[in-house]
Amino acid sequence: MNLFVAFRKEWLELIRSYRLMVVAIVLVFFGLTSPLLAKFTPELITLIPTGGISIQMPPPTVMDAIGQYIKNMAQFGIILALLLSMGAVAQEKDKGTAAMMLVKPLPRGAFLGAKFLGLATMFAIALAAAAIACYYYTMLLFEAMNILHWLVLNGLIFIYVLVFVALTLFCSTITRSQAAAGGTALGLMVILGLVGAIPGLGKYLPGELITWGTREMYGDTTTSWIAFGISIGLILVPLLAAWLIFKNQEL
Repeated sequence: MNLFVAFRKEWLELIRSYRLMVVAIVLVFFGLTSPLLAKFTPELITLIPTGGISIQMPPPTVMDAIGQYIKNMAQFGIILALLLSMGAVAQEKDKGTAAMMLVKPLPRGAFLGAKFLGLATMFAIALAAAAIACYYYTMLLFEAMNILHWLVLNGLIFIYVLVFVALTLFCSTITRSQAAAGGTALGLMVILGLVGAIPGLGKYLPGELITWGTREMYGDTTTSWIAFGISIGLILVPLLAAWLIFKNQEL
C-alpha cells in the first residue's frame, strides 16, 4: 500500500465527512464578506445613534477590502488548521484504525504523508475558492486588483496556514487524544506568537509572510525570503520529527 493509495483514502474521508465542504464554506464566506464589510461598514456606522456627535469615516477603498480578507484568512486559517489537524493521527490511534491501516502493510511515513497531503489539498482548494470569491466581489464593489499580486498574497497565506497544519499534525502524532494534541498545538502557536512579538525576530517568522503579501498588494515588491525559508522549515521539521517518533511508537 503506497502513498497514493493512502492519500486517496484520506481524500475520500475528507469528502465523506464533509470536512472539505465545511472548510470551503467557511473560507468562501469570509472571502465574500470581506469586500462587503469594507464597503458598507462606514454606512452602517452612520446609522448608529451618536447623540449628535458627528462621526466622519473615510471613504472605503480596495485596500480596506484586502485588509479585511487578509485578517479573516489568517485568523480562520489557523483556527481551521488546529481543529481539523489535531485528530488526524491521535484519533486513529485512539480508535485503533491506525494499527489496522499499518498492517496492510502501509509504511508509517506514507501514512503521515497522506495525512498532510490531504489536509494541504483541502486548504489549497478552499483558499483558492475564497480568493476567487473575494476577487470577484472586490472587482464589483471597488476595482480589479493586480492578479499577479493577488496570487502571490494567497500563495503566502497558504504557506502560512500549512505551518500550523504541520505543527498540529506533529502534536497529533506525539499524543493519543485530540484534546491533548489541540492543547499542545495551541501552546506551540502561543510560543510562536510570543517569539514573533520580540522586536527584530518577527520579520524572520511565518507572520512575516502575511506582511509580505500585504506589501505586495500595495505595490511594494520587498521580499522576505528568510521568513519564507524558515516557514518551509517549520513545515518540514515537524513532519520529519513526527515520522521519526511515529515509526517507533507502539499502537
